Amino acid sequence: MESASPKRRYDASGRRRDAAQTRTRVIEAAARVFLAYGYAGATIPRIAADAGVAVETVYRCAAGKAALLEAAVQAALAGGVVRAEVPVEARPAIRAVIEEPDSRRQLAGYAASQPGVWSRVGPLLRVLDAAATSDDALQALRDQHAKTRLNGLRRFAALLAERGALRPGVTVDRAADIIWTVCAQANYDSLVTARGWTHEAYRDWLTETLAAHLLPVA
Repeated sequence: MESASPKRRYDASGRRRDAAQTRTRVIEAAARVFLAYGYAGATIPRIAADAGVAVETVYRCAAGKAALLEAAVQAALAGGVVRAEVPVEARPAIRAVIEEPDSRRQLAGYAASQPGVWSRVGPLLRVLDAAATSDDALQALRDQHAKTRLNGLRRFAALLAERGALRPGVTVDRAADIIWTVCAQANYDSLVTARGWTHEAYRDWLTETLAAHLLPVA
């Protein structure tokens, strides 16, 4: 009697890879369509057509337009859909800032990240801002973004305080508020978009301004 052939082990890695690639295509397509048509004009069929997938596939990737816009914003913040899946403080650029022992170089490292962040995510945030005026769910999403950003800056300020880097009288909350304001999208829009500063000039201005308000006077 012949022995039964061993069953082949099912390998789902290919399907997972294909699903991840499809999700990336959908989110990247959603970003393009939101920027081209605004939130109201960015219909699911338009996004599906841009991605080259069925409408049902778009819904499998995200539960509606608000979720797609959120995914597109997170991808822009991180520098890509795949990078967005990595926790913020585990991303290489952020880890480098956290682990930098010199406080001025920490501020310089954070400042260096800002031009790229705002150039990528700023246009999508303008789509969100415009739509949030008449959509409570999008208003809540915008508020959550602001809260998340402030909480991250408080952790950064707390790290500076733990290392004794803040000048006397500057509390963690005050430091977070300073970083929040100096590194705001509005400043990028004013100096880079409107006034034509280079990213390098903007980065250097951020570094000098943050150091002047946060670090002890030499």
